[in-house]
Parts: sequence; structure tokens; C-alpha cells
Amino acid sequence: MDTISYKTVSVAPNLEKKWYIVDATGLTLGRLVSVVAKIARGKHKPSFTPHINCGDHVIIINADKVALSGNKLTDKEYVFHTGYPGGQYHRSPKELMSKNPTRVVELALKGMLPKNKLGRDLFRNVKVYAGAEHNHEAQKPEILNINEWI
Repeated sequence: MDTISYKTVSVAPNLEKKWYIVDATGLTLGRLVSVVAKIARGKHKPSFTPHINCGDHVIIINADKVALSGNKLTDKEYVFHTGYPGGQYHRSPKELMSKNPTRVVELALKGMLPKNKLGRDLFRNVKVYAGAEHNHEAQKPEILNINEWI
């Protein structure tokens, strides 16, 4: 009996990572972030390995123009805690976007990634910008049409 055929083969850690750019203007937050999480995790590749960071880099521009369906802009609440007794506070997406427009997209993305060291490493593959300008032109990112993935 050949026992070599029963062994799991892992992907080599030196994978080629592509850079993609996504324009979030008018896109629904959940649909946008689910596709970006899939690409950042590497699930679209045939060489996907669950315990290795084999995903691609994604640049999200115009994060301040992302759409939330229904009344989520005012009714949804994010819960934070300072760490002190009685330090719990709530913010709506409208309040978060007025202070830091990228925060809503980042929180939604973090919620769709694994909650461990790998998830924190995968989050570094995604860069979120409020405007149309970014400083990653040297990486020659490809434009990604999210509507083809949904």
C-alpha cells in the first residue's frame, strides 16, 4: 500500500500575489466586502490552502461612497468598549463615516475574516481609502469589476 498518496500536500509559502483595485462607489457594503474577503483570503485560487496567507492584495477606493441598504445608515449600531467599567458606547455608521469614512468598510471586512492570527495577517492585504487617490501605483494594480463576482 502506497502511503504517500494519502498525505496532504501544502502550497509553498512563496506564492505570487496580484494587486487589485476596487471602486466602492454605489456598491452595497456587504456584497462588496464579501467579494474582497474572498479575494484577500485566496479562495478564488486553485491553490487555496486554509492555513496559509495565499490571497491577493486589494485596494478599495471611494470607501466614503459605499451604500448601505434600508435604514442601516441610521439604525445599525456598532458597539465599542474602552476597557474601563461603564465604558461601553454605541455609534451608528453615519457617525463613524463622518469621523473616519474607511472605518465602516474595515469593520465589515474584519467581520468576514477568520478571528485568529491568520485573519489579522489577511487584513493587511487590504488597503482602504476614502478618496480616489492611493499610493500603490508602483504595484500596477488591475481594476476588478465586483459586479462580475456577485
